[in-house]
Amino acid sequence: MASFVTEVLASSGKLEKEDLSSKIGKMSRKVEDTKEEVCDMINKRYGDFLPCLQGSEELMVQVNAVSKEMDALKNCIENEVQQNMHVAVTEYTKLKQQLEKNTIIISMLQHLKEFHDAMEEFSKALPEKKYVDAANHLEKARESVDSLKGWKTSQLPLLSALSSELTVQRENLIYHLGDEWKRLVVWKLPSSKEPAGQKCFLKVELNLSNASSKGDGPKPAALLCCVLQALAIQGDLQHKMKLFSQVLLKNMLKPLVMYASLSVRVSEQPGEGTTLALQCLEESNEERSTPSQVYSKLLLVLTTLHSHLLDVSIGDKRLSAILGELIWEELSQCITHECLVYSIPTNNNQLEKYSTVIKETEEFEKSLKEMEYLQGDSTDLLKYARDVNCHFASKKCRDVIVAARKLMTSKMHNTVKITPDSKLRLPKLPAPSSEVKLKQETTKEEVTMENSKQLSAWSLRLPACRISESVQQLMELALNTLCEAVGSSTQCTLQLFFTVRNIFQLFYDVVPTYHKENLLKFPHLAAIQHNNCMYLAHHLLTLGHHFRAHLPQPLSEGVATFVDMVPGFRKLGAQCFLTQLNVQRAELLERLSTAQNFCNLDDEDNYIAASKAVRQVIHQLKQLGTVWQDVLPVSIYCKAMGNLLNTAISEIIAKIMMLEDISSEDGEHLHTLCQSIIEEGPLVFIPLAEENKNKKYQEEVPLYVKKWGTFKELVIVLRANLQEIVDRWADGKGPLAVEFSSSEVKSLIRALFQNTERRAVALTKIK
Repeated sequence: MASFVTEVLASSGKLEKEDLSSKIGKMSRKVEDTKEEVCDMINKRYGDFLPCLQGSEELMVQVNAVSKEMDALKNCIENEVQQNMHVAVTEYTKLKQQLEKNTIIISMLQHLKEFHDAMEEFSKALPEKKYVDAANHLEKARESVDSLKGWKTSQLPLLSALSSELTVQRENLIYHLGDEWKRLVVWKLPSSKEPAGQKCFLKVELNLSNASSKGDGPKPAALLCCVLQALAIQGDLQHKMKLFSQVLLKNMLKPLVMYASLSVRVSEQPGEGTTLALQCLEESNEERSTPSQVYSKLLLVLTTLHSHLLDVSIGDKRLSAILGELIWEELSQCITHECLVYSIPTNNNQLEKYSTVIKETEEFEKSLKEMEYLQGDSTDLLKYARDVNCHFASKKCRDVIVAARKLMTSKMHNTVKITPDSKLRLPKLPAPSSEVKLKQETTKEEVTMENSKQLSAWSLRLPACRISESVQQLMELALNTLCEAVGSSTQCTLQLFFTVRNIFQLFYDVVPTYHKENLLKFPHLAAIQHNNCMYLAHHLLTLGHHFRAHLPQPLSEGVATFVDMVPGFRKLGAQCFLTQLNVQRAELLERLSTAQNFCNLDDEDNYIAASKAVRQVIHQLKQLGTVWQDVLPVSIYCKAMGNLLNTAISEIIAKIMMLEDISSEDGEHLHTLCQSIIEEGPLVFIPLAEENKNKKYQEEVPLYVKKWGTFKELVIVLRANLQEIVDRWADGKGPLAVEFSSSEVKSLIRALFQNTERRAVALTKIK
């Protein structure tokens, strides 16, 4: 081959095409032969696993020799082509393409050589526990295989065998690394069959071994560093650390946050290692740990891990930083939800002392940054602690709403008496910052509007009535919350103020729905609900005015008001009571419907039915009077009872007026029934518990019962003669004419009296 190259270089520059072609052909055959031998050797080594190391070395020498001759021939051809471009462009182009193909084959053979060398070095490094070298060699072998796969012309059948071998050896390395990790980092965990709870975590231990490895291997610290770096090179470190972080969070870090009685014990034994174990503090009876306790327990664990396991650099990152990225988000959320939330104070006095917790949180994060668990500036944990004012307000608002809803869903029938002299007790407030100075008593005082020239002493006073005790407590809750708002931060004040508005809105929405059935079923509760709404509406008129000057902008500029809610509460109370009145009215009409229309009362059965209906009506009204007595304000009571009694007598009047023939016996029976109503009807007016004070209201029945005069005139007509009827008509000017029209009186005369000349004369006088 050397003499052939010499002849080519010694030519005069006019290389015969035939000689060059024949020589390149010979060279191609040699390349192909070498390729087949190399592929056969590699296939036997990694495909058939035959020992052929010596043959492969000789072949590599041959490959190197052919490669050198090819380089010389390539240079010769390139020079010849440049000198004789005008002579044989086509022929030389073909020759060059053939040469390039041979060059590619040589490159592929070079990659096969590199793969083989890398795998040999890997096989030597792994038993010696040189894990970093082994991982690097394996990575080089992978690069060689990737290069072979990258050639589009590459269709070597042994590529699959090489890939398979690479996969097997990588898994072998990962297995060895995992085995070393398990020996250096040993967990003792509770059984998954045990019930979750504080006791099961007492079995948790983490042992960081310092025991020397078997044989003459490296020491644990150096070995651990090698294991971690090898895992990083192979891309498996993140997965390994993720599994470790999950176990650490679940079995050690989170339990230390959640259970106040758990602590961590660190013990170091020379020659064996460091052990972290969870233990129970018997003297701790607290339900929740303070932030300071949580931070100290967590720092003990993380500091120990940093000293004995994580103080290792992997590339440009420390292992503690890798672990910190995996655990911090979940750990900080656990600290927030299981510790900081419960440390938020419930009143302003405790709020002033919370700066200690903020400082402790800052120190905790500072320590984590020094160990590189944390990177960057403020985290969500510190932000949460610093936003204590907002969280204090949110917690206070949540507690207030919960307490308010509990009051709203409690029983309504426990009542307290409200009198015109009852005062809304308000604590003394600090002097407002504005120029308007409010004069207040040293103790608690009532918000009042007094103007002796325009308003009477009874202005803005509630009439005597009964309200639910829970509603009185609800108003006290609203007042206390507004007092908390005074002097708080602007954001806190705004939240608390609008929470008070939400309390009243919640009452408006919840109570009518929650107590709907009882409000329809029990007249007593309907009356109480009416009073409750009027009581709240009454105090909402002035509630905002009292606190407005003590609140920050924009509340102090007029936003702090509850007046807009007043019409809604008044309407709510009125609708509730009117619905109950309609229920009672329907029952009265239902009872009267059994009276056989008050016709043919000379029949004993008909009279008994009519008499029973009248007695039932009177009984129902008396029962309502007893139920509403001392509950409703007197004016509302009288209007309600008057309305119901008016409904009953209006129905009776209408039925009697419909009768076309009333015999003398029927007239007597009707008179008797109606007279019983006249006598007993006023007795249902008993608004006050003191019997001797009700007489006044019983005498004022005509004021509350619209048809009372009409009913009394009808009773007189039922027993009067024609002349008496004509006299009470008095040419349309008498009391009868006031209550009835001429057609109604004529209809009554025709029904009561037979058709005689006297009746005809009387009818002519009714005009």
